[in-house]
Amino acid sequence: MKICILSRNRKSYSTRRLHEAAASRGLNVKVLDTMKFAISLDKAEPALYYRHKLLSHYDAAVPRIGASITFFGTAVVRQFEQMGVFCANSALGIANSRDKLRSLQMLSRYDIGMPQTEFVRDKTDVLPAIERAGGAPVIIKLLEGTQGVGVILADSVKVAQAIIETLQSTKQSVLVQKFVSESKGRDIRAFVVGERVVASMRRVAQGDEFRSNVHRGGRAEAVTLDPVYEATAVRAAQILGLRVAGVDLLEGNDGPQVMEVNSSPGLEGIEAATGKDIAGEIMDYVRDNVRYPEFDVRQRLTVSRGYGVSELLIGESSELVGKALKESGLRERDLLILSLTREHTVIPNPRGTRVLEVGDRLLCFGKMSNMQDLLPPAVRKRRRRKLKVRPDAQATE
Repeated sequence: MKICILSRNRKSYSTRRLHEAAASRGLNVKVLDTMKFAISLDKAEPALYYRHKLLSHYDAAVPRIGASITFFGTAVVRQFEQMGVFCANSALGIANSRDKLRSLQMLSRYDIGMPQTEFVRDKTDVLPAIERAGGAPVIIKLLEGTQGVGVILADSVKVAQAIIETLQSTKQSVLVQKFVSESKGRDIRAFVVGERVVASMRRVAQGDEFRSNVHRGGRAEAVTLDPVYEATAVRAAQILGLRVAGVDLLEGNDGPQVMEVNSSPGLEGIEAATGKDIAGEIMDYVRDNVRYPEFDVRQRLTVSRGYGVSELLIGESSELVGKALKESGLRERDLLILSLTREHTVIPNPRGTRVLEVGDRLLCFGKMSNMQDLLPPAVRKRRRRKLKVRPDAQATE
């Protein structure tokens, strides 16, 4: 099995450990500089060139894409995906996580705890945003900061307003976020691989520093997570489309609060704190998944006009409440149930005997027109208005 690690620094701890883990498992592994690729596009023959030569076949790629090369790095990962190569993280997942606003927008749609967050551009909106975030002190974050860089604690409204307006004047986009005081300079890093947390650590800020990042001098210690924290970390990674992720959580009074999801989490701090072979966990996961690469469902569906994947919410007035799936008539409507979500539990390929309840969410594949008939009247009307503007939407949603 031939695997490449996409990294600009082969001497970095994380890259070295991934290489060692792959080699110790008998895998043929190489480190390739992400910026040395050239992307070639042609009918049915997507290709990559590396250092001016056509890239040979690889079974899998493990991206380590830094923030400074996000655009080109995700383009390279996307090209590997188009060539049928299994990627430990998808280009879409990396792009989702790299934009803090976009990632929080995606997470906010689901039952994922997070600090109250505001994003404004107009100066007159700054003070109301600070108030909505709970007032001073507040956290101010640059949208694309990493390792604690671009994270500022403002202890008064006037200071917060001045910092935000100064950053905005330099064309910087910032988030205003509630300061979770009960976290007391601590956070949790949960390392997700696939569908489980393989290691976790608590990071504690030192001295007057409120940021707990190891790169900022924070102290790290191994911690056993409560199942609710584990489930939150895994769901956050999955919502953003990441298979390998470092999920940062605050310990709030109301439970876990997701701060950030990282697509290229460092290995040094967490391996040192926990003593676990996390690089090995990643390589085991890649090896086990090479034979069954995932693909972007939406891209494949563009060739099946009228068909798509959509989520149906079972409301109180739904005709499906109280019916077993096999008696629901969904299969007869050319709808295939991929999964059922009930509260915090996702049930893949649910059995026909499972009875539907109010609040259930069904992920379905099939004819979009048939799914629209099951929507509440108000939602159906909005959907159809949208279709008039964009008639091919049902094939790409």
